[in-house]
Amino acid sequence: MAIEVGTQAPDFELKDNHGRTVKLSDFRGEKNVVLLFYPFAFTGVCTGELCALRDELPTFENDDTQLLAVSNDSIHTLRVFAEQEGLEYPLLSDFWPHGETSRAYGVFDEEKGCAVRGTFIIDKEGVVRWTVVNGLPDARDLNEYIKALGAL
Repeated sequence: MAIEVGTQAPDFELKDNHGRTVKLSDFRGEKNVVLLFYPFAFTGVCTGELCALRDELPTFENDDTQLLAVSNDSIHTLRVFAEQEGLEYPLLSDFWPHGETSRAYGVFDEEKGCAVRGTFIIDKEGVVRWTVVNGLPDARDLNEYIKALGAL
């Protein structure tokens, strides 16, 4: 079960596609965070969603907002994926311990071994203010994120 609106977002420490450590708590008091979990790099729906975010990046990565995309892929896979697709925002690896952060947010599919499509908008105080969770084959609506960010 995914964590609910009004819940303090679980902190995490993950490596990005360049090997840098990223902590959710680093943004506390500074930026709202759009935390997006996706199943796997190089798959059709995931690539489409992440490229749509790339094309609207100023909406999701600016002085008030930070976009963080998390999958269970290795950092090496994520580096190649980001380079191939021109993704300039952090792709975080929840590879090992496998799915630990995805589990903390309640979006890890134990049977498939990957995160489902969960999105959490976290305010500057670290509280989840909006969330949507879709199944593996179901793309999310980018316009919903924009509306939710506008309401903060």
